[in-house]
Amino acid sequence: MELRPEFKKKSIRSYVIRAGRMTDAQRKAFDDHWAAYGLSLHDGPADWRRIFGRAAPVVLEIGFGMGDSLLEMAEAEPDKDFVGIEVHPPGVGRLINNAAERGLANVRVYMADALDVLDDCIADGSLSRVQVYFPDPWHKKKHHKRRIIQAAFVERLRGKLGIGGILHLATDWQNYAEHMLEVMSAAPGYVNEAGQGYSPRPDFRPITKFERRGERLGHGVWDLLFRRSE
Repeated sequence: MELRPEFKKKSIRSYVIRAGRMTDAQRKAFDDHWAAYGLSLHDGPADWRRIFGRAAPVVLEIGFGMGDSLLEMAEAEPDKDFVGIEVHPPGVGRLINNAAERGLANVRVYMADALDVLDDCIADGSLSRVQVYFPDPWHKKKHHKRRIIQAAFVERLRGKLGIGGILHLATDWQNYAEHMLEVMSAAPGYVNEAGQGYSPRPDFRPITKFERRGERLGHGVWDLLFRRSE
């Protein structure tokens, strides 16, 4: 498959591309369904009302992996519109293929760097919720500076949320959870929905198969929900 120009445009900054083979169905999904579900950096600022054909709360997920949870949320919350950002072609292909099979109209996807999408496409105050689930923990201490959840990044996200909007983070690495809580607790303009510490998993976040497997092995998962207050 020859990727469209927007897929090759800029250097990697907020992600690392993981190796992975695409199935025939995933490849075919780009030909058959990208026009319906794909969004491009070249389109500039997104007009959600035009894109989705209605006015509804918009939820942005950064790094949706294979897309199963995002699809489940879109089905469970039809009153909201969901936008995913992912750079992994098999995951994008799977998402748009399954969205088409289920006839979902409230899902769109960018295959681009999240920082570029935030800067070039997302208007300030236009999101009701931002989700970053199980980002790369960069578990070695010397690599902690590569973690996406940093003060500058969450400040950038705050600007994209409307007042009262939610930033929802989740990780299965305790050290990263502690780092996230430290960053968010110090971030201006956010209020911890739990008062302090971590939140219970909200009903709208599906439990992934990896999470279930981790629970059986005694691994923990930590959710953080912070509301934009100003």
